[in-house]
Amino acid sequence: MKPLKDKVALVAGGTRGAGRGIAMELGAAGATVYITGRTTRNQISEYGRPETIEETAELVTDLGGIGIPVQVDHLVHEQVESLLKRIEMEQGRLDILVNDIWGGEYLTEWNSPVWQQSLDKGFRLLRLAVDTHIITSHYALPLLIKNKGGLVVEMTDGTEEYNNSHYRLSLFYDLAKSSIIRIAKSLSHELAPYECTAVSVTPGWMRSEIMLEEFGVKEENWRDALEKEPHFVISETPRFTGRAIAAIANDPDKINMSGQSFSSGQLAKKYKFKDIDGSQPDCWRYIPEVQEAGKPANAEGYR
Repeated sequence: MKPLKDKVALVAGGTRGAGRGIAMELGAAGATVYITGRTTRNQISEYGRPETIEETAELVTDLGGIGIPVQVDHLVHEQVESLLKRIEMEQGRLDILVNDIWGGEYLTEWNSPVWQQSLDKGFRLLRLAVDTHIITSHYALPLLIKNKGGLVVEMTDGTEEYNNSHYRLSLFYDLAKSSIIRIAKSLSHELAPYECTAVSVTPGWMRSEIMLEEFGVKEENWRDALEKEPHFVISETPRFTGRAIAAIANDPDKINMSGQSFSSGQLAKKYKFKDIDGSQPDCWRYIPEVQEAGKPANAEGYR
């Protein structure tokens, strides 16, 4: 079963983390997936990390899709414009746009008031997190709206409900993640006449390459991290979010979701999919009800 076999997707920011997981699951559903990022086997970005767009493309192809890596800096208008011209020339269509460009892990200054933070780091974070999404949509949407049923996914951190009631521990981070939710709302209005959909989606506490490295574990032994952080018990793989995006893309009634904010856990219940270990973590329900409530870490009833 390859329900997205005839679909063309662009995962902008697909080098690692959620972007890689999303690209993989779109590939597993049969889609042709363009994966963009700055790090290739010949050149690394300011992240200084080893993951590459070529690796992601190979994973997509191995799962039954077609993975196409393209090096793009999404702050450079000419590179994004060239990318979309290439997709139009090679495929003639774009059905799914996932804006997952981020780049702020090493720029965020937590638990520090704005007057003590670096403005250079803060504004760089906003450019990487917000400007990139707008630039990419500017060039990608004219192709996407040529066909009804197109989907735009704005990837963020936190649901609209959670972010509206919580300060995300850094002005720049808080602004970036809430802005993405608002972008999806705005796009939902602009896409409505073309019968296309825009949503924002957040993963839960994700076992990304960076997070696993932070805890000194690998996916195979991730539970060893619970000694350091017991609430990591609610964590999920990047592919859990990937399955969420693939499920939305395959939903014939997704237009009814347009403009809304969703978590991977919410979408897992709606579409009845599970993480690769067979669990169904609901992080954004767990955090306020267990972690923030000061209860002992226990994921029973939450995954």
